[in-house]
Amino acid sequence: MDLLGKLLVISGDDGRVSGRIIETEAYTADDPASHSFKGPTKRNEPMFGPAGHLYVYLSYGIHCCANIVTGGIGDGQAVLIRAIEPVVGIDAMRERRPGRPDRQLADGPGKLSAALGIDLSMNGLDLTDPAASIRVFDDGTRPPSDPIVGPRVGISTALDRPWRFRTPER
Repeated sequence: MDLLGKLLVISGDDGRVSGRIIETEAYTADDPASHSFKGPTKRNEPMFGPAGHLYVYLSYGIHCCANIVTGGIGDGQAVLIRAIEPVVGIDAMRERRPGRPDRQLADGPGKLSAALGIDLSMNGLDLTDPAASIRVFDDGTRPPSDPIVGPRVGISTALDRPWRFRTPER
């Protein structure tokens, strides 16, 4: 929930894009819906690394999904960034996701990765490194005091865990 309101900023050859994080989902190693539940693998290795690193995986073999590792080394926990509100580089996002209204440019985990240009090459990046191409910034926007809390989306186990957090509509 602490990531709500933060800025996800990506700097690349074609400029800078960013969005305010408005929806997240949490996953831990003791969670049967988590990629880390069965232990470390080549695919989920970043989840077991230090906090502040990026874990990017392919969903359905086509959509990149971006997670921020939140646990200590060996913990196997991360937060999936489910949606952002575009802030900077909206024209670039429109080019990457043509034909969508602005409010639908990044309103899902695969959509936001496409809009921001997040791909598998970014897996494992250290978001705390000042030279990293992707970073999370706190611009003073406070997380909502009344986030919408509910079940996670697109999973078939551990449905009872209310680990999905969303900023209320403005």
